Amino acid sequence: MPLQKVALKPGVNRENTRYTNEGGYYESDKVRFRQGTPEKIGGWQRISANTFLGICRSLWNWVTLTGANLLGVGTSKRFYIEATGVYYDITPIATTVTLGADPFATVDTTTAVTVTDIGFSPQVGDFVIFSGVATFNNVTISGEYEVQTVPTGTTYTITSATTATGTGPGGGSVAFASYILHLGPSTNVFFGGWGSNSWSFSNWGGVDYASTAVLAIWSQWNFGQDLVFGPKQGRLYYWNATTAVSLGTPTTVTISNATPAIVTLTANTTTPLVSGMAIMFQTTGALPTPLVPYTVYYVTQVTPTTYKLSTTYANYIASPPVFINTGTAGSGIHSFSDRGIAVADLPGASSVPLQQSIILVSDTSRFTMCFGTNPFGSTTYDPMTVRWSDQESVVEWAPAITNQAGEIRFSHGSSIVAALQSRQEILVFTDSAVYSMQYLGPPYVWSNQLLSDNISIASMNAAAYASGVAYWMGQDKFYKYDGRVQTLRCDLRQYIFSDINRSQFEQIFSGTNEGFNEVWWFYCSQDSTAVNRYVIYNYLEDTWYYGSIARSAWLDTALRNYPVAATYVNNLVYHENGVDDNATGTPVAIEASITSAQFDIGDGHNFAFVYRMLPDITFRGSTGNTTPAVTMYLQGLNNSGSGITQTGNANVVNSGSAPSVINVDEFTGQIYIRIRGRQMQMKITSNTLGTQWQIGAPRIDIRPDGRR
Repeated sequence: MPLQKVALKPGVNRENTRYTNEGGYYESDKVRFRQGTPEKIGGWQRISANTFLGICRSLWNWVTLTGANLLGVGTSKRFYIEATGVYYDITPIATTVTLGADPFATVDTTTAVTVTDIGFSPQVGDFVIFSGVATFNNVTISGEYEVQTVPTGTTYTITSATTATGTGPGGGSVAFASYILHLGPSTNVFFGGWGSNSWSFSNWGGVDYASTAVLAIWSQWNFGQDLVFGPKQGRLYYWNATTAVSLGTPTTVTISNATPAIVTLTANTTTPLVSGMAIMFQTTGALPTPLVPYTVYYVTQVTPTTYKLSTTYANYIASPPVFINTGTAGSGIHSFSDRGIAVADLPGASSVPLQQSIILVSDTSRFTMCFGTNPFGSTTYDPMTVRWSDQESVVEWAPAITNQAGEIRFSHGSSIVAALQSRQEILVFTDSAVYSMQYLGPPYVWSNQLLSDNISIASMNAAAYASGVAYWMGQDKFYKYDGRVQTLRCDLRQYIFSDINRSQFEQIFSGTNEGFNEVWWFYCSQDSTAVNRYVIYNYLEDTWYYGSIARSAWLDTALRNYPVAATYVNNLVYHENGVDDNATGTPVAIEASITSAQFDIGDGHNFAFVYRMLPDITFRGSTGNTTPAVTMYLQGLNNSGSGITQTGNANVVNSGSAPSVINVDEFTGQIYIRIRGRQMQMKITSNTLGTQWQIGAPRIDIRPDGRR
């Protein structure tokens, strides 16, 4: 018989059996479709050798007025600003406590140090910064430490860098403990059992998953060149790019022992501080009394490089202003802290929300918005309330006839899950409905319209906006909104939702890959508590495909050359950069594969015999000076339930001279195999460094071969 072309439909379909999906593809991993044919996805390169603490779940990219290209990186333990591959810790301080006399205690020949603090009780794994501590028993306590144990409500232990040479207390009469903001767990933690959910929520005797600790996940959005950010159900914080002139070079100062105290810049002397600005100090020693590390003060400019300080904004605006007088000279090196400051502590702050689940700065007229927060005048958290600040403000939240601050409470659902900025509207997803918020102007400011009820969304980050359409993952299917809410046809729905860890829905996140017209969703497989799977929808070609990859956050940004993703080895990588896995600095081949559905001759009336295959493949994009290769399999089956009975495979390699750039289609011309089966399927795999490939339409020499 003449050669038969194996031309398969684009996309992967697992909504039925392998045989029913004849003429298509059934399995894939790290493969996408371009112009209807499969190709290996691009590789990834780490941004730098630097790493961060915790699991990253939030990324945001913006550029400052000075041209600094910054990434906000929110992890389960910290919040960082990434600039040129370096991660700068700007995690807010929860509180600073003045410790009592000699609050530290050591045991001879050990490194364990017990800290006594009657003002604050941290948790194991929290971090604390000590300053002003006197050396004792050969132990110097200065800088940042992790809490190791918490024996009592007023004591905890840390580990010293040196071994104590004595037993007993020490540390001096004035020491400060600044506690870095505590965040939630890195995975969903569930409390099962009686009373953990509402009556009749689940089957009798079943496991109940209603009550959970809040996942450590951040919201962030730039307000001009500055950043508004905060952890879920936490406070709002603000990072001022103006005071962080050089993240790598702190702005050092001297503070006089005088009435009033004078702060003089000694580095970054062109830092444009303006009167009324909120600042905090950090020190390697002790600040002059009564100054406290990581406490907000307000500056009054005296000269371009000298300033006076006020303890509160009310003291700053008083007539005359009330300034701070110092009583000691202090010690060590003092500098401005780059850490985030609570919005409630910024100059002019009024009625700032106490908690928020999601932060967004509207494209229309620039309102700062909190979704899931306490209503104005209340301290009770309401998961269905949205509040917004006055226009062009991050500090004015008290509604008045002279401003546009306000709030709305949605009625459908029990909590707001997600919010998405789209064209001329903000989409707000509750756990049972989706709303549209549009700017009207005074007096109503923002309107809300119910778009659809009885829908779901998987998580806070499960929605993405691409090519004018919103796409999101629900709890049992996918949706899209292009002017009306619709179910998104999915060829992988059964496969995805039957192998997903529903107790880890909150970890699901999505992102676009505009260069390839794709929306990606990342999720935990059924037996995993870490994100290890992905599913892709190509909205231009209306195709689906899937695979396995471990990522915790994703951002497709036009301000960087490649999409950015966070890994579980605590770094960031650029995707679609190269063809190999270079997350750790050592390139590793990416294992990619795709398998067709089953095909036959005449509905399988006869067995078929294949003795050769003619590949159709290109290795364009492969790394120069390598020998790119794939392995092609043809697998025979006696019937749909028999399993694979015969396999023929051979390597298909580039047969050119391995030039510096491979841009030709020279490969193994034909493969001689002997495969017999009533049904057959084709599989292509690759696992070699430097290999990039795209499959066309291979041909097989096939003929009937009897009925049994």
